[in-house]
Amino acid sequence: MADSKKTKVAGEPFRPLLPVRSLADIRRLEETPLAQALTVRSTYEIFRNAGAAFGGKTALTFLRTGNPADEPIRWSYADLLAGIHQTANMLHALGVGPQDAVAVLLPGCLEYHLALWGGEAAGIVQPLNPLLTDEKLVALMTAGRAKVLIAYGSDSESGMWSKAMRLRSQVPTLTTVLRVAPHEEAPSAAGGLPEGVAEFNTLRAAQPADRLVSGRDIAPTDIAAYFHTGGTTGAPKLARHSHGAQVFTAWASVQVAGMNDQGISINGYPLFHVAGVLPASLASLSAGMEVIIPTTSLLRNKEVLANYWKLVETYRPTSLSAVPTVLAALANVPLDGADISSIGYCRTGAAVLSPELAARFERLFGLHVHESLGMTEMAGISTITPPGVDGPAGCVGFPLPYMRMRIVALDENGNASDRELPPGEQGMVLFKSPNLFSGFVDPADNAKAFTADGWLATGDLGWIDGEGRLNLSGRSKDLIIRSGHNIDPKVIEDALGAHPAVQLCAAVGAPDAYAGELPVVFATLVPGASATEDELLAFTAARVDEAPAKPKSVIVIENMPMTNVGKIYKPELRAMAASRVVAAAVVQICNELGVAEAARPSVRSEGESLVEVRVDAAAAGTLAAALQQRIEAALAPLPFKTRVRTE
Repeated sequence: MADSKKTKVAGEPFRPLLPVRSLADIRRLEETPLAQALTVRSTYEIFRNAGAAFGGKTALTFLRTGNPADEPIRWSYADLLAGIHQTANMLHALGVGPQDAVAVLLPGCLEYHLALWGGEAAGIVQPLNPLLTDEKLVALMTAGRAKVLIAYGSDSESGMWSKAMRLRSQVPTLTTVLRVAPHEEAPSAAGGLPEGVAEFNTLRAAQPADRLVSGRDIAPTDIAAYFHTGGTTGAPKLARHSHGAQVFTAWASVQVAGMNDQGISINGYPLFHVAGVLPASLASLSAGMEVIIPTTSLLRNKEVLANYWKLVETYRPTSLSAVPTVLAALANVPLDGADISSIGYCRTGAAVLSPELAARFERLFGLHVHESLGMTEMAGISTITPPGVDGPAGCVGFPLPYMRMRIVALDENGNASDRELPPGEQGMVLFKSPNLFSGFVDPADNAKAFTADGWLATGDLGWIDGEGRLNLSGRSKDLIIRSGHNIDPKVIEDALGAHPAVQLCAAVGAPDAYAGELPVVFATLVPGASATEDELLAFTAARVDEAPAKPKSVIVIENMPMTNVGKIYKPELRAMAASRVVAAAVVQICNELGVAEAARPSVRSEGESLVEVRVDAAAAGTLAAALQQRIEAALAPLPFKTRVRTE
């Protein structure tokens, strides 16, 4: 790779070298050694090159509201580069060096891009999920040894400013909090700030906008970012991204997806998540695209969702990218005559697409949904279905150039074995790639991430088809294991998802004393539609061929539990399924003992791994002891943690 110290002249932005339509095209790209094909060393160099190439062209467009008639705020590529320089220089002046982390607690906003890329030019950026508890945020920032926190100066989005003020005294390494004012705030509205807290834009404005004052030469192996995996349960795991890994993600995305400076996209992904930061932002900006930020609330903004097709007509995006749950919501938004002909490429990821949703989207809007696979451990992208290549639902496309992919059988514990499977056979997906992450901050977390010979064990289940494309069916941890029989939940979800009244559905295992787990499926209905649980169960059972996989029940719920990035959150569904099993056992025992309705115990989930039964001693009277004993005996065989308390 070229040494940026030897030449201060900006290089070229990323451009697609050839249209990718087959695995043979990927192999053609690989004929040039990677060191020659990709000479950019850092994300900072990407923005320096883009700033020089595109100058006054719009880079970022921020929508203040979801009303298509409202005036947006626009930043050019020159504006963006100047802001990155100022931000990096401000952080450098605050003592941030290449080994120091800059935590970011922001909603969708223009300054997020300054925090991301200026943070990476000065040190290591650490984007944070604002919906996490204080305790988890403190744990993440402490693990990353965050020196500076860049936070939104308002509680209008997830109470971020109050959260930031509470975090100040709880993270030992934190020296400074920088307040990002909301776009609409008057300059003097913030008032006085406490010691160690300063206005982000005020400090930034005092810094040079044309260079990095530090003179830092960023190496491809330097750590650019810490991204937390999961995000809602368990101890924090911080994945380390190198500059080289993020640069490769941008370059390879441009090659396979054919991104260019004529492109416009609406990025509704949160910017604490790799999908929003890398494939949807860094890759787009590396090629000169315009990236639209749809309000601070992004696609959680109901006005944005309701007006989505009118926003498309107004801003003329050339691509549409969203997770399947958002696509399902958009399928309920009528076009009302909106011209969406600018969209030439529709893409999804983060979760497996159901065949019915794919068909519905194509039927309603004439858009074939192309799937991709990305993960935190691979800097946001692993495989892509390019424009012009139509695959069936579940087909996530070709591996990136210079990447290697294997499918291996699962061992008896559901982990990757060393037995490689031929094309067409399902197993766990393994990768080696230039954008592989640099391991977790805590080395102890690396044990399960890699195989003994250094392949990334993704936990994804899939197979390779005759065209060399990866096809996914789900996650190994989501398998329902019934009496030793592995049931793929996607089989059940595809069956129920074909019912016209079903909006979203997810199958999980309900604990069972004899079989270990029995399949059940939760569903939400299309607004205005109606269907009984019995009707949906019969519909699903008729379409699931394998007897053990036929679900025992269909449960209609009002809202599907979601993660911040729009994935269905199955741990909560598993807890709901366990609660139902426990509640049914309690009802049966109460009926047998003749316990009056008002005296019956309560059942509730305590988190995602415990169901508690509370016996009211006063209400149950002389039956209290017998109730507790009978319930404990009934629940003991269940493969799920339960607790019975008498109060």
